[in-house]
Amino acid sequence: SGGAFRDFSKDELFDMCENDPRAVQKKATTHPNWDMGAKITLDSATMMNKGLEVIEAHYLFGASYDDIDIVIHPQSIVHSMVETQDTSCIAQLGWADMRLPIVYSVSWPHRLKMPYKPLNLAEIGSLTFKAPDTEKYPCIALAYEAGKKGGTMTAVLNAANEAANEMFREDVGLGFLDIPKLIEGAMEAHKEDFKVDDVTLDDILSCDAWAREYVAENTKNVVKAPILST
Repeated sequence: SGGAFRDFSKDELFDMCENDPRAVQKKATTHPNWDMGAKITLDSATMMNKGLEVIEAHYLFGASYDDIDIVIHPQSIVHSMVETQDTSCIAQLGWADMRLPIVYSVSWPHRLKMPYKPLNLAEIGSLTFKAPDTEKYPCIALAYEAGKKGGTMTAVLNAANEAANEMFREDVGLGFLDIPKLIEGAMEAHKEDFKVDDVTLDDILSCDAWAREYVAENTKNVVKAPILST
């Protein structure tokens, strides 16, 4: 969908973050289409939700990161598309209703008959798509970078994001643009201890705990840092 700031340009969003952080905080925790929990709603605003889904798709379907694209679709009707070798695409469509994926997850591999309103494309009228602005959404590039590095880097990305996301929502003075700064900082600091081979569950749990501590300890410094740009 593009999240809460999909209709803002990069400059408009950055200016709002600088001059009206309270309004940004309020808007970042709402979603134009979906009724979801607070954490995932904020992830949608930063587009980290899509970054995490790229990593998920890589592992679930064995697809190369170069073959996985993020597309902003304001109507939130087309939820995924798979391109076949002949360039035709198979898409999964449905209303922006979290009950649908929940029902499917518990009924898989079957489809249950549900008393929901059928999808009506004529009622929707039009479906639009556009590429995301990666300067406006730096979390996208960070997720691709972590995914391509693999190993323990994805654990650091996820934990740093969860910690920064929570601190932003707890109103401790963390700005919206500070979220990707903290994630980037954690990833950079982790390069010294990065592990890609023979990664164990203990390694992942250790990296998770370390990344959360990093975010907690570096919040004050990152708030004063310049706006992240790519």
